[in-house]
Parts: sequence; structure tokens; C-alpha cells
Amino acid sequence: MQPSFPTLPRRALLLAAAAVLAGCATQTAAPPNPALATPIRLVTSGGFAEAHQQLFPLFEKQTGGKVESAYGSSMGASTTSIPNRLQRGEPIDVVVLERGALDKLVAQGQVRPGSEVDLVRSSIGLAVRAGAPVPDISTEAKFKQVLLAAPSIAYSASASGTFYETKMLKQLGIEAQVLPKSKKVVGDRVGTIVARGDAVVGMQQVSELLPIPGITFVGRLPDSVQSYAVFSAGIATGAKNPEGARELLRFYQSAAARPVVEKTGLEVIAPKP
Repeated sequence: MQPSFPTLPRRALLLAAAAVLAGCATQTAAPPNPALATPIRLVTSGGFAEAHQQLFPLFEKQTGGKVESAYGSSMGASTTSIPNRLQRGEPIDVVVLERGALDKLVAQGQVRPGSEVDLVRSSIGLAVRAGAPVPDISTEAKFKQVLLAAPSIAYSASASGTFYETKMLKQLGIEAQVLPKSKKVVGDRVGTIVARGDAVVGMQQVSELLPIPGITFVGRLPDSVQSYAVFSAGIATGAKNPEGARELLRFYQSAAARPVVEKTGLEVIAPKP
């Protein structure tokens, strides 16, 4: 004779199974990352700004974290420059700026030594107002003629502009003719100045020119007069959420972020093993 077992109603069986599954899920679910419970405060210079604008919403969606953003130049006297923001003691967890400027912040004690991460490499490009004739800058000689012929030139107050006014024009032998008609742009994008018609041509990092409406991106400068800037990140000495900042930087260096970064005109630097 087969033993008999008490039978349970179908509803009771389903509830019991659900309880078991819920218990298993509770035991195996990964605990939330406490670093992502607090906003991550990031300040970036213009070279990485467009990439950051496109990346941080993806990070928030994937992790549930929250990123608070601000913007400023890598150097210069502007009140919004990253060095001045740090000097004032603004609440900042992570900064992204030109590598040389980042190294100075480390030396000054504003950024934690050993936290530096190289993210991207950026080149300088040239733009004109939308609808204006597009000049040929395919060779150094043709680029030189464009600068000589332009009645006004706008250039950045950051790394690319420093190269322009201290090295490029000297190398081309046209400093005396061109620098007096050149305007250093402080607190604004070079592309915006060109779009308004306040300068006929403008030069800045490619990633800073591409998003600006009202201009035509002509192209990158010839290799012989090109200067590549590395944009790097570092954790601020006064960071309140350094681990959250590290999580954000890990995402920015991930394979998922690469196509987004490259679309903005930047070259990804592979993380060190």
C-alpha cells in the first residue's frame, strides 16, 4: 500500500514556492554599492565635456548612481577654471583636465597622488562659421596661408591656445602678423565665438568644436603643427566620495564607453593593466 500525503490547495503551493524563490534571491543578490548612494561631483574641462555629457547618463542608468557636473578650463584666470574651483574649496570628488595641469594640481596638494588616470587623447581642429567658404588646411603651407589671410582668429585660453600662442605661430614664422589679430577666448567655447561671427576662424580641441551649432568643422590641423593633449582624471584631495569617483572612472574606461568617446572626436587611451 502506497503511503498517502496530505494535499495542499494550489494557491498555497504557489505561495510557498514564491517564498522559497524570494529567499534564494535575497541570499544571492549583490548588495548595493554604498559609494553610489552619494552623488559623485565631477568637474571637467572642455576637451572631455561632450564625452562626459553623453557618458554620465549611461553610468547613472547602469549603476543607479548620481553624477553632479560642473565645467571649467584646465588652467587660466577664469573664476570657473578647475584650479580656481579647487582653490576655493568647492565640493569636488573628481576632476578631468589636461594632464600637465593635473600634474600641477597633484604637486600643489589639490589632487591625491596616485589617483591619476589617463582617459583620452585630443587633437586641435579648425572651424569656420556655417555657410562660410571652407578653407584648405591639408598641408602646413596651406594652413599657414589660411591664418595669414584670416582677418580674425579665435583660440582657446586652455591647453590648445597656449600651444598656439607660444609655439605654433613661432614655428610657422608668422607670430608678428597673426598674433595681433588673434583673440583668446576666456569663459566660452571658441566655436560659439565663430558661430556669432566674432571671429572668421577658430581653433580648439576637436571634441570642443564638434558639438557647437552654427559652425562648419574644417578638420584637424596638419601633423607638422599638431599638438595632442592628454585629458586625465584625478581624485580631489577633499573628495567626499572618492570610491564613487573611482566607479565612475572605471565606467569611463570600459569597453561600453569607448564608442561614445570616439564619436566625440577623442582617441581612447587604454587603461594600464
